[in-house]
Parts: sequence; C-alpha cells; structure tokens
Amino acid sequence: MLRNLLSGLVTAVALSLVLPAAIAQRAPVVEVDRIVAVVNSEAITARELALRIDIAQRQLRRQNIELPPHDALEKQVLERMIVDRAQMQQARDLGIRIEEAQLDRALAGLAQENRLTLTQLRERVERDGNSFERFREDLRDEMTRQRLREREIDSKIQIGEADVDAFLAAHKDGNAADSELHIAQILLRLPEGATAEQIERQRARAEELERQLQRGADFGRLAASFSDAPEAMSGGSLGWRSPERYPQLFVDAVSKLRPGQVAAVLRSPAGFHILRLVDRRSASAPQLSGAPVTQTHARHILIRPNELVTEAEALRRLNEIKQRVEGGNGDFAELARQYSADGSAGRGGDLGWVYPGDTVPEFERAMDALQPGQISDPVRTPFGLHLIQVIERRTDEASPDRVRQAARQALRERRIEENYEDWLRQLRDRTYVEYKLE
Repeated sequence: MLRNLLSGLVTAVALSLVLPAAIAQRAPVVEVDRIVAVVNSEAITARELALRIDIAQRQLRRQNIELPPHDALEKQVLERMIVDRAQMQQARDLGIRIEEAQLDRALAGLAQENRLTLTQLRERVERDGNSFERFREDLRDEMTRQRLREREIDSKIQIGEADVDAFLAAHKDGNAADSELHIAQILLRLPEGATAEQIERQRARAEELERQLQRGADFGRLAASFSDAPEAMSGGSLGWRSPERYPQLFVDAVSKLRPGQVAAVLRSPAGFHILRLVDRRSASAPQLSGAPVTQTHARHILIRPNELVTEAEALRRLNEIKQRVEGGNGDFAELARQYSADGSAGRGGDLGWVYPGDTVPEFERAMDALQPGQISDPVRTPFGLHLIQVIERRTDEASPDRVRQAARQALRERRIEENYEDWLRQLRDRTYVEYKLE
C-alpha cells in the first residue's frame, strides 16, 4: 500500500512537470501589446501605432500618393501621434474637456448629416470593422484639440489698426483680380535654440531632398516620408489660398516659379522648407478698396463626404436634389433644411449677400459663373460638396468698415497659420519623449 502511495505521488509530480510543458507546446502564442514610445508619462502601444499606420496608408492611397517605405511611414505616424498626445495632455492640464452631452450632440449632428439615426451610425461604423467606442473617442479628441487651438492661438491673435493700415497700403489694388496659389511643402523642423550641428544636419537633409526632387522624385511620397508639417499625410499640400493667407516668405519664394517647379530650400524660425508650386490661377481677391463691387445673394446645400458617406454617394445625392428642383418636384430651401450639413440649413441654405472673398475660391468661382435662378453642378471645396443657387445680384460700394474688416480677417488668418505652426514646435520641444520602437 505504501509502495502504491509513493508510486502515485511520483506519478503526480511527474505529471505536474510534464503536462504544463506539453500544454505550452500546443497552445498558440499570444503576443502581448508592447510600448513603442512614452510621451511624458503616457505610453503609445504597438497596437495603437499599427492602427494609425493603416489609416495613413488608406489616406495616401485615396490621394494616389505612392506609399513610402514602411519604416519611414512608421516613424512619421509615430511622430504625429506624439504631437497629438502632447496636445491632449496640455488640454487636460488646462481643464479643457468635452462633456458627454457635447459629444452626444456632435455624434447626433454627424448622424443627421448622413441621414442616419444614431443606431444606424453605430451599425455603419461597426460594419466597416471599426469599434464605435474608438470612433466616439477619436471624435472627442478632435474636438478637444480644436478647443485647445482656439484657446492657445485663435483667441490671442490681436490685429491693431496700424497693422490694418499697413496691410491696406500694401494692397492698394486689392479690388483687382489676383493669383491664387496652391503650394505644397516639406518641413524639416528645428527645435527651439537649435545648435549649429542640428541646423547643419537639417540643412543637409533638406538639400538632399531638393536634389532628389530635381531628379524626378515624387514630392508627395517624400513629404509623407520626411515632412514634420501636419499636412505630411496629404502629400504636403497646403491647398488653394490667396497670397494673403500664406506667409510672405512662401509667396516670395514661388513668385517666379512655373507650376510643378520646386523652390530652393528656405530657412524660417520653424526650420527648413522645400516648396513646390502645384498651380496658380486667377481669383477675386478680398475686397480691400472702396470701389464698386458685385455682391451675390446665394444659397447652398452642403454634404460632407466622410467615413460613412463616400464622395460618390454625396455626388449622387446632390445630383438627385438638383434634378428634383429643376424638374419642379422640390423646393431648394426645403431640401437644404432637410439635407444640408451647413449652419445655414435652418435658413434654407441662405448665405445672404456675399462679397468677393467671403467664400473659399472654389465656391466663389462656381457661384460667379451662375445666372440668377441657376443651380450649379456639385462643387468640391475643402468643406465638402455643394449645390449653389444664385438668387440675385447687385453692385454696391464696400463701406470703409467693410474694407477694414476684410483686411483684418486676411491678416488674422495669416497670423493664425504662422503662430499655430510655431506653437506646435514649442509644444513638441517641451515634451519628454522616450522611444522604444525597435
């Protein structure tokens, strides 16, 4: 009996040693999420980084930009995440937060824009393989960063009367047609108080990129691979802007370029810039003189393509609306109240009397081509896709107050852009980052 007991104990011990090893051999290996960077005291994980890389790749493909090498894209995306995380931390320190009720209203507005209920919105997000909770938190983060920018940048911009006087003196012919510029940039940022070695290293990198571009390298791919600017994942594109909305340094650099050409490397307080003039076109400048000006009374319907509504679907809806109105089966104002995602929807899409320069150039060109009563084809602008209807036109003189208001707004937009870029650089310099990416 004792022998049997001892034999049983030996067998039990043996099994206790052998079975876990055997089970371990058969069990699948589950990789534990690892930390790739620490931003102040917060971690960024490999899983978070992989998700953002996937989003960036889809964005670049939609723009027909050749994907950079994976390691370059990984580095770029991680840096964007670090800057985003630093902004969220500062917002939290300043007490900026989006309440649940505010977020719920934003989600309800998003659902309404897309003609969905909240339940249908959730189903659409999850059908695309995304977590609705992640979608919700991404929207909260976006709203938080916008509030932070408004507090730290927009609200602190002061334009004095002397600034307006100087601006108007430099734009005496502001009523005349002027060129509008589409510029793309690659920015190699310099830290505040950069050493001579850091400056020369970034200068050498910039000059090497310029040489690659001169040999025919794709600008968008290099921007996605190396640019430190927020628009890197858009191929460096800054979009169409009037010269007043670009830094004067940029305007001077591209003034003699033909579309497609690249300017010599520029140095600014932010770092080194490589600029490409994508295109130039004629557009109405903001009304900066008191000469007679044509005003347009217009209304519109706006649909914003997004993760839930493709651009093709938005175009289909707007073309259908146009056919209904022109066929006498629908009223433009009522359809605007029902479908438009713009704040003017409650007024039937009515924008009131619009001066030259009040709207973005794409909208203004399409509006100016219409006769009273006509409806445009769908028009693409940075805000989305529009149907525009001109109600009537009149010629009037811009009052002195109106002229100064236009000048003040142009100055304000330029300074917001310049100050935001500088503020982001300073925030990044103050942020402690520990890289753990292998």
